[in-house]
Amino acid sequence: MVNDIYGIFNDIYGIVNDIYGIVTDIYGIFNEIYGIVDDIYGIVNDIYGIFNDIYGIANDIYGTLNDIYGIFSNIYGIVNDIYGIFNYMYGIVNDIYGFLMEFLELIMALMELWNF
Repeated sequence: MVNDIYGIFNDIYGIVNDIYGIVTDIYGIFNEIYGIVDDIYGIVNDIYGIFNDIYGIANDIYGTLNDIYGIFSNIYGIVNDIYGIFNYMYGIVNDIYGFLMEFLELIMALMELWNF
C-alpha cells in the first residue's frame, strides 16, 4: 500500500518534472526569439546611427555652404554700396556739367544779345 502511494507520488513528480521541462523549453525558445529580436534591434540601431551621421555631415556641409553664401552676399552688398556711391557721385558731376552747360548757353545768349 505504501509502495503504491509512493508510486503515485513518483508519477506525479514525473509529470510535474515533465511540465517543468516543457516550460523550460518554451522559455528557451522565447529567450532565443528575444535574442534574435535584440540582434535585429541592434542592427537597426546601427543603421540609424549611420544615417544620423550622414545627416550630421550633410547638415555641416549645408551650414558651410550657407556661411560661404553669407560671405559672398556681404561682398555683393559692399560692392553694391560702392556702386551706389559712384552712381551718386556721377549724378553730382552730371548735375554740375548740366549747370555749366546751361551757364555757358546763358553767357552765349547774353553775348549774342549784346553783339559781341
